Amino acid sequence: MKSKKFYGKVATVAAVSGMLLAGCGSSDSDKEKSGSAGENVTIDIFQAKVEFKSQFEELVKQYEEKNPGVKINVKTVGGGTDYAPVLKSSFSAGEDIDIFNVTGPQDVIDYKKYLTDLADTKAAGSALEGTLTTVQDGEKVLGLPMNQEGYGLIYNKNIFKKAGIDPASILTHEDLEKAAKKLDSQKKKLGIEAVFALPGKEAWVMGDHLANTFLADEFNGDVMEAFKAKTVAFEKGDEMKRFLDLQNKYSVQPVLSLDYSQQVEEYFSLERVAMIQQGNWVYPSVEQMDPELAENIGVLPIPVTGHEGSIPVGVPNYWAVNSQSDKAEVEESKKFLDWLYTSDEGKEAVLTSFKFIPAFEGYDTDKISDPLSKDIYKYASEGKTIGWIFTGYPSNPWGTGVAGSNMQKYLSGEMTWDEVVKDSIAKWEQKRK
Repeated sequence: MKSKKFYGKVATVAAVSGMLLAGCGSSDSDKEKSGSAGENVTIDIFQAKVEFKSQFEELVKQYEEKNPGVKINVKTVGGGTDYAPVLKSSFSAGEDIDIFNVTGPQDVIDYKKYLTDLADTKAAGSALEGTLTTVQDGEKVLGLPMNQEGYGLIYNKNIFKKAGIDPASILTHEDLEKAAKKLDSQKKKLGIEAVFALPGKEAWVMGDHLANTFLADEFNGDVMEAFKAKTVAFEKGDEMKRFLDLQNKYSVQPVLSLDYSQQVEEYFSLERVAMIQQGNWVYPSVEQMDPELAENIGVLPIPVTGHEGSIPVGVPNYWAVNSQSDKAEVEESKKFLDWLYTSDEGKEAVLTSFKFIPAFEGYDTDKISDPLSKDIYKYASEGKTIGWIFTGYPSNPWGTGVAGSNMQKYLSGEMTWDEVVKDSIAKWEQKRK
């Protein structure tokens, strides 16, 4: 089966998932500046997706072997170190960056002077319908989609089976609460420490992903509508609260000390909890920890009234090319991105090594190999999606710096939920003035 369109309700971007701090690269002194084609060219990539770091570096080596004279350095930043401020400081410091990530319409505004028009690339012409919406400026295409992702509650199929729970029966909050209670009552039998592992230390998990799920409806699932909105109403704020409360009640404690790495590797991958709020990007980490477990996990939707059985699906990041780089570097960067998404070698890596859900035409989607991506592709292809609007949040950033931070204060008892909502609305309106 060939992919023909972008199935998410709205093609947008995510702040990523931000995960572990990792990196490799070279010092500025290693940079070989070249002013014309034919000379040695060094490309510096500054990217945010730690989950495919090693796989990406392996593919880069293949490209270098096929293109003598081209050297590519990869620096990866994520997790406990937020990518966005590091990127800004790196540009301010004058570091060599040729390819980098942007995540939505505000980034397009903030980095406009650094963004090369990629409309003439083969990859731009192959992008699925709707995936370029947030990175277009008139006829210009200022970024190329990295992939499609989706998220919800990643669950352990074996634990659910032992507990006698049918995941297909979990559609409403009441269904989820009933399942959580049942799992909790059988912790000793199931060999788990808790039902959930809520990474309260990670503001993006709550402020970006959790909040998005319950706020998307206010903007008709449209990231650009959210981006232009002067206010946010928290119409489903009570639902947001009860979902957060449920996770916290049945989670490993203390949640505010729990980070992404612990959530995925120490608890879920070691089968110490039954489910976690995350997306298909966790698959490589789980597979590395326990290949057998990795084949027995799935995705449950976060219950939202009116959207039962649906999950958020969208584009998490876009590749941008620095227009301030030398001409040879710009052209080689565009050539590399075209090769990454349109060559046979690149497409094979995207599907089988990166474990990506492609955002481009010309892919055999039967080759989507991991169970999480298969689940998400199925939800998307059936139209069971929720809008991916959090990259339309006010900048600076509202998701992690305001909503997520406020939820952390709520969990610690420093704020009431009413205060969380009131302050989050006020800060949205303030940033949009």
